[in-house]
Amino acid sequence: MSTKIDLATLTIEKAHAHLVAGDFTARELAQAYLDEITKKNKELNVYLEVFDDVLAQADRAQKLISKDNLLAGIPMAFKDNMLIEGRRVQSASKILDGYIAPYDATAIQKLRDAGVVFLGRANMDEFAMGASTENSAFGVTHNPHDTSRVAGGSSGGSVAAVGGSLALAALGSDTGGSIRQPSAYCGVVGLKPTYGSISRHGLMAMGSSLDIIGPITKSVRDAEILFDAMRGRDRYDSTSIEYGTQKPLKKKPVIGVPWHFVDGDGIAPEIISTFKAALKKFEKAGYEIKEIKLPNIEYSLAVYYIIVPAEVSTNLSRFDGVKYGLHVEGPNLLGDYLATRGQGFGPEVRRRIMLGTYVLSSGYYDAYYNKANTVRELLKDDFKKAFESVDIIMTPTTADVAFEIGKKASDPLAMYLEDIFTVTANLVGIPALSIPAGTKKIGDKELPIGIQLMANHEREDILFTAGKDFVGE
Repeated sequence: MSTKIDLATLTIEKAHAHLVAGDFTARELAQAYLDEITKKNKELNVYLEVFDDVLAQADRAQKLISKDNLLAGIPMAFKDNMLIEGRRVQSASKILDGYIAPYDATAIQKLRDAGVVFLGRANMDEFAMGASTENSAFGVTHNPHDTSRVAGGSSGGSVAAVGGSLALAALGSDTGGSIRQPSAYCGVVGLKPTYGSISRHGLMAMGSSLDIIGPITKSVRDAEILFDAMRGRDRYDSTSIEYGTQKPLKKKPVIGVPWHFVDGDGIAPEIISTFKAALKKFEKAGYEIKEIKLPNIEYSLAVYYIIVPAEVSTNLSRFDGVKYGLHVEGPNLLGDYLATRGQGFGPEVRRRIMLGTYVLSSGYYDAYYNKANTVRELLKDDFKKAFESVDIIMTPTTADVAFEIGKKASDPLAMYLEDIFTVTANLVGIPALSIPAGTKKIGDKELPIGIQLMANHEREDILFTAGKDFVGE
């Protein structure tokens, strides 16, 4: 008789133990998630496509289950900007309508080899541009804790899949907070790894100097399991690194808090009170808390919104409707380009392409793009100095809980401020982990609040240790 599968409390670790013990099979586990998707996906709009061979994948994975293989038979969702060979992929954009991935992304290949079961493509902001998944060409993803609110973005579908128990874990991508912000909104764990620690090969590029694939999970340990499975140098990605083994700390990590930045305008009181309670919890667990200064952090958002559009305008120039995806006939070749890109890209993507083209144009390149890169180097120096005296830098993940759908859609600047606490980790390339820390009650809903822990390059181990101490894993 099969053990009843409780999706709400299931983790990769627990599922693996049950699979090894024979309490249920990979097929039964996959079917449990397919049943949940059938029940909830229409309302939440998490999946753009549920794969038709999920049970066949589970049967193959069953043969790979062993004590040492933690991922065999684990059902996962994948953001719609990662290539899975033979599957449709389109970054939630009309411009890639009908495009089929010709190969596996490296991270996907590693998970496939481990026996992960691919449930389907998760919704996202078009080409990962947005903080609410309202920019998808296929409609907004709803927050599983309150369906009148956004799930966050740009990895909103992936995060809502885990938060709503429509997947046991998921992959997202993070360019300025796209894993961590929605993870905070949906009450799950989200890791943005060190830049280059996981290959970007087969991930559709948004901002090439900031993009990174990362795991979204129910527990810190699960994020660690997935990170360990995907990390490492890849010959197909020149920016990938051979991730080294770090010396473990001899004492409890020291946590630095940039109060001058954390306690600013526009931060909800419940966010600050939850943040302070989290600090007390760390203190009780033996962590030292220190105030630190990051002199240039206030410029992070401005730097980010110059560098990212510049890289976007370059990366998205390849989508012209000639070789693949949408093609709209114009009067001539230029007309084809204009018509295809005009109809294929949504408003936010067009906005960022235009911004990026402007900051890279003659006369403005030095004034904007070069200056932004100069300040980016100053930010790197600030963090380097901070990590000489502390092991972790802690901030809230977001300035407030998930907002109502449509509330910020007409105000791009208000939407850009969603990234205030998260963009810096991408600009300096360090790892950052968002973990659930509390809730804010609005009406009859308990809306999740997250805290963010950042560590030095390749020190994910410190984040995992602190995260597990905090949630008691």
